[in-house]
Amino acid sequence: MAKFGELISSEIPVLIDFYTEWEEDKSDDVHDILRDVAAALGDKAKVIKIDIDKNETLANALRIKGNPTFIIYK
Repeated sequence: MAKFGELISSEIPVLIDFYTEWEEDKSDDVHDILRDVAAALGDKAKVIKIDIDKNETLANALRIKGNPTFIIYK
């Protein structure tokens, strides 16, 4: 969780996409849009993907219940 703290304490906004690999294939449209958003934002913000299956402790701490879940930290 220390690395997560470093990620969200950035001076620029951070958009985090919490996802699972098994669900990612079903939501290709969402991820294509997210890629476009990241490209449009450039250096003005970060877009980060976090697999909730590999980061269960973090997902539970943030009460991530749906998939995908998007959170913006500013």
